[in-house]
Amino acid sequence: MQGDWDGRGLDVLVAERKIRRGELEALSPPDFIVDNAPHFAKPAAPSQGNSFIGLGVAAGKAAGAARLVRHPDEGEKLQAGDVLVAPSTDPGWTPLFLRASAIVMEAGGSLCHGAIVAREYGIPAVVNIPGVMKTIKDSQLITVDGDEGKVYI
Repeated sequence: MQGDWDGRGLDVLVAERKIRRGELEALSPPDFIVDNAPHFAKPAAPSQGNSFIGLGVAAGKAAGAARLVRHPDEGEKLQAGDVLVAPSTDPGWTPLFLRASAIVMEAGGSLCHGAIVAREYGIPAVVNIPGVMKTIKDSQLITVDGDEGKVYI
């Protein structure tokens, strides 16, 4: 800023930071922290044979092809009638809800963004199923029961 640095070493600094960023992106953040200790939720496993139990946050039942969407920029994968399966949502995801027949999220509660929007749009939703994105396969046919808080595979 003061004009007294000629930029030497910048390429090394940028390369080091790119490597560090890659290392950090490979880490999974903890689900919660207690007394500075990270805690990870156990991954979802189908219970009772063919269903996942979560928290039903928007009533109704719908079925469709699961679309695993990790970021709203991947929204073109979601077609009308598909079930949106996401880690969590925020206002940037809202346009995708218009195409979804149901919502499934790894994290969330009854007052999370996805739950509120799903109720407003009348879309069944089940949240709080840790690791569901690693268990459900993209394009797999699933049924979401927002009344019971279950996802059937």
